[in-house]
Amino acid sequence: MENPNENQHHRHFIIYKPYGYLSQFANNDISKHKKKLLGEFYPFPEKIMAIGRLDEKSEGLLLLTTDGNMSELVRSSKVEKEYFAEIDGDITLEAIEILKNGVEIGFGGIKYTTKSCHVFKLNEVPKLPERGKKIRDERHGPTNWISITLTEGKFRQVRKMTAAVGFPTLRLVRVRVGNIHIKDMKAGDVEEIRNFNL
Repeated sequence: MENPNENQHHRHFIIYKPYGYLSQFANNDISKHKKKLLGEFYPFPEKIMAIGRLDEKSEGLLLLTTDGNMSELVRSSKVEKEYFAEIDGDITLEAIEILKNGVEIGFGGIKYTTKSCHVFKLNEVPKLPERGKKIRDERHGPTNWISITLTEGKFRQVRKMTAAVGFPTLRLVRVRVGNIHIKDMKAGDVEEIRNFNL
């Protein structure tokens, strides 16, 4: 899916956002403790914005652009976003079915039922860069990895979904947005691309 209004003067990037970084380029509140920001990785142009932010503890593929129209397209329900989640415990088929069909989660006291989505258990641990902060080891019990593909992006949605079925997320990595895949990128890698072929 290509954006028919693609403007050659706009610039587009993909980045592997590492754990512990905010999906922004400037800290507008100087009273906050110093946070790690994406501008550390590359001399990005002015007016650059992250499309569909990842929270501080989440990692993986993040699209960046100077084009607001492109940002709206990527954030729309037309474009799938796939995540690999390491979860606490040995997930059941029943829990996977509930995730697929929609689960009730909350935002500021308001209940929301997620849309149906594609979920499956990964048979092997995915090959991903090591995380900056160590995750608890197997002495604390088993963990599983699942793939979950959404067409919506509520705040901390995947984490809320897995917790709702009894399997909290320990590590969350976005691996795909539309047809753009993270492939073998390392944490902090940045690549400038001509356009987003979604």
